[in-house]
Amino acid sequence: MEMANKKGANAVVLFVFMFLINFVVSESENDRELELLLSFKSSIVHDPSGFLSNWDPSATTFCQWHGITCNNLSHVETLDLSAKNLSGILVSSSVFNLPFVKTLNLSNNHLYGEIPPDIFFANSSLRYLNLSNNNFSGHIPNGFISGLLILDLSNNMFSGKIPREIGLFSGLKFLDLGGNVLLGKIPISISNITTLKYLTLASNELVGSIPHEIGKMKSLKWIYLGYNNLSGEIPKEIGVLTCLNHLDLVYNNLTGQIPASIGNLKDLNYLFLYQNKLTGSIPSSIFGLKKLVSLDLSDNSLSGEIPELVAQLRNLEILHLFGNRFSGRIPNALTSLPNLQVLQLWSNRFSGQIPRSLGRYNNLTVVDLSTNNLSGRIPDGLCNSGRLFKLILFSNSLEGEIPRNLSTCTSLQRVRLQNNRLVGELSFTKLPLVYFLDVSNNNLSGNIGEQNWDMPSLEMLSLAGNRFSGKLLPHLLNAPKIEFLDLSGNEFSGTINPRFGTLTELMQLSLSENKLSGEIPEDLSSCKKLVRLDLSHNQLSGQIPSGLADMPVLGHLDLSENRLSGEIPAKLGQIESLVQVNISYNHLTGALPPTGAFLAIKESAVAGNDLCGGGNTSGLPPCKKLKNRADWWPFMACSFAGLLLLAIAGFGFLFMRGRKNLEPKRVENGDGSIWELQFFDPKVSKSVTMDDITLSLKESNVISRCKEGVSFKVKSVSNDYLKFFVKEMHHFSSLPASFWSEITEFGKLQHPNIVKLIGKCRSDKSAYLVYEYVEGKLLSEILGNLCWKRRWKIAIGTAKALRFLHSRCSPSVLVGDMSPERIIIDAKDEPRLQFIFPFVDNKHFLPSSYVAPEARENKKMNEKSDIYGMGLILIELLTGKTPADADFKVQYSSMVEWARYCYSDCHLDMWVDPVIKSQASINNQNQIVAAMNLALHCTAGDPTARPCAADVFETLKSAFRTSSCLPSLNFSSPV
Repeated sequence: MEMANKKGANAVVLFVFMFLINFVVSESENDRELELLLSFKSSIVHDPSGFLSNWDPSATTFCQWHGITCNNLSHVETLDLSAKNLSGILVSSSVFNLPFVKTLNLSNNHLYGEIPPDIFFANSSLRYLNLSNNNFSGHIPNGFISGLLILDLSNNMFSGKIPREIGLFSGLKFLDLGGNVLLGKIPISISNITTLKYLTLASNELVGSIPHEIGKMKSLKWIYLGYNNLSGEIPKEIGVLTCLNHLDLVYNNLTGQIPASIGNLKDLNYLFLYQNKLTGSIPSSIFGLKKLVSLDLSDNSLSGEIPELVAQLRNLEILHLFGNRFSGRIPNALTSLPNLQVLQLWSNRFSGQIPRSLGRYNNLTVVDLSTNNLSGRIPDGLCNSGRLFKLILFSNSLEGEIPRNLSTCTSLQRVRLQNNRLVGELSFTKLPLVYFLDVSNNNLSGNIGEQNWDMPSLEMLSLAGNRFSGKLLPHLLNAPKIEFLDLSGNEFSGTINPRFGTLTELMQLSLSENKLSGEIPEDLSSCKKLVRLDLSHNQLSGQIPSGLADMPVLGHLDLSENRLSGEIPAKLGQIESLVQVNISYNHLTGALPPTGAFLAIKESAVAGNDLCGGGNTSGLPPCKKLKNRADWWPFMACSFAGLLLLAIAGFGFLFMRGRKNLEPKRVENGDGSIWELQFFDPKVSKSVTMDDITLSLKESNVISRCKEGVSFKVKSVSNDYLKFFVKEMHHFSSLPASFWSEITEFGKLQHPNIVKLIGKCRSDKSAYLVYEYVEGKLLSEILGNLCWKRRWKIAIGTAKALRFLHSRCSPSVLVGDMSPERIIIDAKDEPRLQFIFPFVDNKHFLPSSYVAPEARENKKMNEKSDIYGMGLILIELLTGKTPADADFKVQYSSMVEWARYCYSDCHLDMWVDPVIKSQASINNQNQIVAAMNLALHCTAGDPTARPCAADVFETLKSAFRTSSCLPSLNFSSPV
C-alpha cells in the first residue's frame, strides 16, 4: 500500500514537472513568435489601410491580430496578408522563421528587395507559400522544404537561373515561377517532383529545350511554359503524362513536328502551341482527344489538310489554326461539332467552298476565314446559333449574293466581307449592334442612298469599290456614332447633302470617284472631328467653302479632279493640323495661301489650275505684286515696323529672363556634392532648391516603392503651399545619353489628365525626377468601391491622356507600363496618369502583367503595348478582377482569355463587378457591353488588330451616355 502511494505521488510530480517544462517551452516559443511578427511589422514602411494597426505587443495574444490564425496551442498556423498594399523589405529574422506556420501568403502587395536567403531552410512545417505579385528581386534562394505543397513566386522580378535544388521539393503539387526574369535552361532536376500537378514557368527568359525527363512527372495536370525563348522539339515524352488537361507552350521558338504521342493525353482540355516555328501536318492522333475544348495551333508553319477526323472533337469550342500553311478544303466535319463557337482559319491556303452546313448545327460566335483562296457562296446558316457577333471573310474569291438571313442576325457586331466577288444588293441595314461593316471592293449594286438604315451602333462603314447608285441622304443612315464613312468608287450622283454635317462624330469621310455634282456644302464644317476628307474625282463646282478652315483637326484634304473655281480661302492655310492637300485639276485661280500645308505643297497637288505662288516645291510661277496705292504707305509701314521692333525687344527681354531660370544649372548642396538641376516651370524654379530635395529623402516622406525606384513627398522651405514629389531613378547610370535631353521634352507636356513633370536633377551618384504633387488615391486602391459613373469617367480621362501622348505628341510618347498603379484619382475625381518613368528605350524594359505579350517576349515596346494595358484597365473597371486573381490560374491562361470566354459565353451578370451590377440599367448594360467589346479589341493577340489611342477615346466617348450613381444612404454603398 505504501509503495503504491509512493508511485502515485511520483507520477503526479512527474506530470507537474512535464507540464511546467512544456509551459516554459511554449511560453518561450510564443515569445519567439511575437518577436518575429513584430520584426516583420517593423520592416513594413507603408500600410495605407492600417491593416497591421492591431499588431500591438501589449495585446493578450497575437492570435487576434489581423491576418493571423492560430492552432489549438496558440501558435501561428496561418499568416495571410494578401492584397493589403503593404510595402517594405523582408528582414532575415522574419515570418519565414515562425516554427509552426503552415500557410504563409504575402501575395499582391508591394514588397521588394531580395527574399531572405534561408527561406527554404528555416521552416519544415510550411505547406503553402505565396509571394506572388510583388516586387521581389534577386535570385531564388537555394534550399528546399520537403513538405511544401504550394510554391508561388510568380509576377516578381526574380532573376538568375532556377536553382537545381528545385527538384528536392519532393512534395510539391503547385509550382508557379512565371512572370519573372529567370534565365538559363529548365533544370532537369525539376522532373524529380513527381507529385507536381501544376507547373508554370511562363513569361521568363528561359532558353534551351524542354527536358525529356518531363515524362517522369506523371501527376501533372497543367503545364504552362509559354512566353520564353525555348527551342528544340516538343519532347514526345509529354505523351505519357496522361493526367494532363492543360498544355500551353506558346510564344517560344519550338521547331519540328507536333509529336503524335500528344494523342495519348485523353484528358486534355486545352492545347495551346501557337506562336512557334512548328512544321509538318497535324498528327491524326490529335483528333482523338475527345475532351478537347480549345485547340490553338495558330502562327506556326504547319501545312497539309485538315482531315474529316475533326468530327471526333465533339466538345471542341474554339479552333484556331490561322497563320499557317494549311491547304485543301475546309472539312465538312466541322459542321457537325455542336459546341463549336470560335472558328478562326484565316491566313492559310484553304480553297474550295465553305461547307454549306456551317453554322446550322454549331454554336458559332466568331467565324474568321479571311485571306484564303475560298470560292462559292457564303453559307446561309452561319447565324443559326443566334450568337454570331463576328463574321470575317475578306480577301477570298467568294461569289453570289450575301445571304438574306444574315440581314436579320441581330447579334452581329463586326462584319468584314471586302475584297471578294459578291453581287446583288446590300441587306445589312437594320442591325442594332453592328459597329464595323466593310463590304468594299465587291460587285454589289443597288440604290442604297435612299434606303432607311437603322444602325445605331455603327462606327465604321465602307462601301467603296462597288456599283451602288442613287442620291446620298445621310439622315436616312441613322448612325449617330459613325466615325469612318467610305463611299468612294461607286456611282452615287446628285449633290452632297448638307445633312452630312449632322454626322458630328465623323473622323474620315471619302466620297471620291463618284458622279457627285453641285457645290461643297458649308455644313461640312460642323464635323469638328473630321481628320480626312476626300471628295476627289467627282463633278463638284463652285468655290471651296471657307468653313472648311473651321475644322480643328483636319489633316488630309483631297478636292482634286473636280470643277471647283475661284480662289483658295486664305484661312485654309491657317489650319495647324493640315498636313496634306490636293487641289489639282480644277479651275482654281489666284495665289496659294502663304502658310501652313501650302508652303511645302508638291507640284502634282496643284497642277491643272491657274494658280501662282507657293514655295519652291509647288512649281508655280510667282504672283505679280500689286502697285502701291498711296504715297504715305512707306511711312506707315516704317512706323509700324519700328513699333513692332520695340515690342519684340521688350517681349524678348522678358522671355530670355524667364528662359534663363529654366536652363540647366550646376549647384552645390549642403554636403558638398555637385548637382545638375533644371526646372520646366518658372514658378517652381524660383521656390525650390536642391536642399529642399535632398533633405526630404528620408523614410518618413516615402510615398511609394516600385520597380523603378522610391517616391518621396517634398515641400518647399520658402513656399509652404508648394508641394511636389521626387522619384529616385534606379540604374540611372545605364540610361542612354539621349535620355536627359528627351526628359526635357517631357517637361513640356501639359495635359489635365497627366501628372506634370516639373524638373530633373542628377549627380554622379544618383538622379531624381521632380513631379507636381497630386492629392488623391491610386486607382488600384479605390476601384472596388467606385460606382459605374465614376468608372466611366476614369476610363474616358485615361483614354484622353493616352490619346494625347500617342497622337498629339511628336514623336509619340510611350507609357511602358499602363496599369492602375499609374493612375491617381485627384480631388476633383479626375484620373491623372503618373508618367513616373518615361519609357525611352527597350533596354530598360520592365516586365509587368499590363505589358502586351509580344512586348514581354521581344522586350520591345510600342503604342500597341500601351493599348493592351488600357484594355486590361477597362476589364478591371468592368469586372473588378485583376490579372493577379487566382481565378485565372487553373482554367484560363490569363485574365484576357477569361474575359473573352465570359463575353462570348456568359450573361453580363456572370462577369460584371457585383458592386456595379445593381446599377446595370438597360442603358448602362449597353455601355458595359460596349466597353468590354472595346477592351477585348485593345487586348487582341494580334497587335495590328488593336485600335489606336484616338479610336479608344472616341469609342468610349460615343459609347457612354450620362449615367449616375444610384442614391443611397448606406455608407458602405459604392462611392
